[in-house]
Amino acid sequence: MPMLTAFIAGLLFGSGLILSGMSNPAKVLAFLDIAGRWDPSLVFVMIGAILVAAIAFRIGGARARTVFGGANHMPGAARVDGRLVLGAVVFGVGWGLVGYCPGPALTSLGVGGWPTLLFVAAMIAGMAVFEVSERIAAWRSTRRDPHTA
Repeated sequence: MPMLTAFIAGLLFGSGLILSGMSNPAKVLAFLDIAGRWDPSLVFVMIGAILVAAIAFRIGGARARTVFGGANHMPGAARVDGRLVLGAVVFGVGWGLVGYCPGPALTSLGVGGWPTLLFVAAMIAGMAVFEVSERIAAWRSTRRDPHTA
């Protein structure tokens, strides 16, 4: 049942991205062009998403288990550190250059042509580089000799 719920949630999310225009990079770039022909319509999409998320986090945070009985994993970190800021900057620069973020890019794979495919390939490569670098860092930290520190 959780797989069906995830599938339905994904369909709903993707449909929302398409209906709101978030899967159209030209619309997103027009939203980000505050010095030019700014299109503020995505502000309403973001406000709606924040409201829905706030309600979901309020309800979900009060529950120990999910609706289907699984463990409820709520984000707990509230600390802003250099890694978070760097990640946000890289995300923002990529969004501003191309007009895609991960969800809309995946939603647009079927109709976006080569630019979308190239973006998704680069996104996956970036995720792989991050994963490998994290594993290397974890491996190095376990290999340190405690007597030399």
